Amino acid sequence: MHVPDGFIDAPTSAVTGVVAAGALAVSLRGARRELDERTAPLAGLVAAFIFAVQMLNFPVAAGTSGHLLGGALAAILVGPCTAVLCVSVVLLMQGVLFADGGLTALGVNITDMAIVTTVVSYAVFRGLLAVLPRKRRTVTVAAFVAALVSVPAAAVAFTLIYAVGGTTDVSIGKVATAMIGVHVLIGVGEAVITALTVGAVIAVRPDLVHGARGLRQRLRLRVNGELVDAPAPTAPVAARTSRRTLWITGLVTSLVLAGFVSFYASASPDGLEKVAHDKGIDKKAEKHASSDSPLADYGVKDIADARLSGGLAGVIGVGVTVVAGSAVFWALRRRRADDISPASTGV
Repeated sequence: MHVPDGFIDAPTSAVTGVVAAGALAVSLRGARRELDERTAPLAGLVAAFIFAVQMLNFPVAAGTSGHLLGGALAAILVGPCTAVLCVSVVLLMQGVLFADGGLTALGVNITDMAIVTTVVSYAVFRGLLAVLPRKRRTVTVAAFVAALVSVPAAAVAFTLIYAVGGTTDVSIGKVATAMIGVHVLIGVGEAVITALTVGAVIAVRPDLVHGARGLRQRLRLRVNGELVDAPAPTAPVAARTSRRTLWITGLVTSLVLAGFVSFYASASPDGLEKVAHDKGIDKKAEKHASSDSPLADYGVKDIADARLSGGLAGVIGVGVTVVAGSAVFWALRRRRADDISPASTGV
């Protein structure tokens, strides 16, 4: 759902840029509360994983494909504020290096793909946790539903933005019907990927999943006919899988997905591209400012072999994203440590 340059007029793009900047400022402050020494490395990895999986377009209808947006996945794994930053880092890398998503439309894309998906999915997720049994399995179920809802929500948000600042004269009703219809289908794929990933992390390190915090159930034992709380274990079973092992496994998985599996992704246009072409939204699309980038269109310039070119581009993208994301989140973590240390020492 990367919006190119030219779909949305300059005033509306500027307004969404202001909205995005404000949301990023709030998220930077919020992420300092969400991140600690355990989860800061995971946040950079989540950004890289989202980048990798977004390269894996999956078919959803005749001549149409979809890909992960990632807001729900990131929000549940590392928290909503950190999630906005994760997806924004991905969008920035894609726009600058790979000519994917317009630079003048960066505010539109962050608002739609980072802010809307995160806010909607996390609200649905927390709402479900409030009414469902407090079990780890519940987290996976709630993650599925939250991700499913987040994608058509982003389609609605794009339609509203287009209604305000679209550069072509197309019926908003037709745009809404087409966008929401195809993105409901894409949402199913988003939900499956999100639930599987969240479930996999919970299986080995539930203590690192932001959305699973506070859901541990105390083991109860029957003693002399009465149920009593068992003493808390000194070390959780999850700790048997070290953070380093989890991080390396996640990074290797991301590299394999982007460097190898992406070659087999669907070549059909994604939901927005298909709707834009069919409805005439793309009539005023502009050439991307980074179209001459050596990594434009997810291929390495001057490498003729498509498999090698795309694979190298994917590996480079994962590497750049994990470095950029990790730098941001480690800086926030250090800032939090600096804020806490005076208070903890009584200064």
